[in-house]
Amino acid sequence: MFHKIVLLSLGIFALTGCDAQKKSKINTKATEMPAGTKSTSANNQQDGIIYLNEGENKFLKEYQMNVTFKGVSEDSRCPEGVNCIWAGVALAQVEVMGTSTRPAILNLASADYPGRNYHQSAEFNGYTVTLQEIAPYPKQQDGTKALAGKYKIGITIKKAGQSADSTKK
Repeated sequence: MFHKIVLLSLGIFALTGCDAQKKSKINTKATEMPAGTKSTSANNQQDGIIYLNEGENKFLKEYQMNVTFKGVSEDSRCPEGVNCIWAGVALAQVEVMGTSTRPAILNLASADYPGRNYHQSAEFNGYTVTLQEIAPYPKQQDGTKALAGKYKIGITIKKAGQSADSTKK
């Protein structure tokens, strides 16, 4: 009988600890969002740039397109405060899907390096999707592993054939 009481009390403590852990994760996510990232419209657009947090999904009515920021598959950018030979590049994976198309993953780089097959823009369904921003920038002491799950990107979408700020794929 004593063993049953001990096991029951341990189970209750474990469940209480899980609930407290969930609440603390929710609170830290709410406080981690920088002040400059608040949205100005329903689609979180500023100056034509659409902002997405890692894992975020948005349906953009004006383009009849669903856009999901899957994550960053590579971040070789030179950390702040370090002298590097190569500036490096961050590669964001963005899944796009039109209302009548299959999903496609676009690998958008923070800079164009055609020799290494890095492109800042890619075409999908008659539109050119361009990576404009990727944040945060790696720090010397933390590196890029500490940034996993905390990335935020800014993209622009224009009709293919319109002039864009960067080179098209």
